[in-house]
Amino acid sequence: MEILFTALVLGLMGSFHCAGMCGPIAIALPLYGNSTVQKVFGSLLYNLGRVLTYALMGAVFGLLGQGLQLMGFQRWVSVIMGVLMIIAVIFPTLFGNNRIGAGITPLIDRLRQKLGKLFTVRSFSSLFLIGLLNGLLPCGLVYIAIAGSIGSGSALMGAIYMALFGLGTMPMLLAINLSGGFISTSLRKKINKLIPILVIIVGILFILRGLSLGIPYISPSEEKIKMKYEKSLKEHQPPAKSEMHDCCKPTK
Repeated sequence: MEILFTALVLGLMGSFHCAGMCGPIAIALPLYGNSTVQKVFGSLLYNLGRVLTYALMGAVFGLLGQGLQLMGFQRWVSVIMGVLMIIAVIFPTLFGNNRIGAGITPLIDRLRQKLGKLFTVRSFSSLFLIGLLNGLLPCGLVYIAIAGSIGSGSALMGAIYMALFGLGTMPMLLAINLSGGFISTSLRKKINKLIPILVIIVGILFILRGLSLGIPYISPSEEKIKMKYEKSLKEHQPPAKSEMHDCCKPTK
């Protein structure tokens, strides 16, 4: 649960980065309606679309992390993801958007073309679709959050991790949607300097979590992790036939 809290904080702090990267998109949104209520609703739909995309991505990569755990890499998945987060801060060029997206440039171009068409349509549905597609655009901060979802260890936790990350970015982008941008460039630069420090802290927490040092809330012992994992498996297993209610028992 402590790791999930870091996702929310990463989103909140990272939203200042989003203000610079996604701010132009947020300002140019074709908000539908003339009343304040309609504009707020449309902006919420856009941001909820982004959060939904992040949550789906988190579920996919969380499932990947779960598969690695089932193969016996429970501890090392968290350690590796933490190390990758720290490396991404120390050597940012290794994780640049151009490198990661080099093989999918045509798909990104199509995505941007689709977004461009949606910006010409003023409706609530187009705002929601813009949010869904915007969540797929290359972003270094999102890649770091995805690393966290892999280390979360399950599809559900991965989805929650990425959803909390997305919710953390919402207040800032919602304010930009409605105000047209109000944060000075100098303030964004100052706060952006804190984001690498936050990412390193999150990376260290993932490493400590994987090392199972027995530190309460930060690095639980391997025995506690196994007990929690076994309990989770039991909760998702169907009840034995003897424990089934009569109406649930298969007929002969």
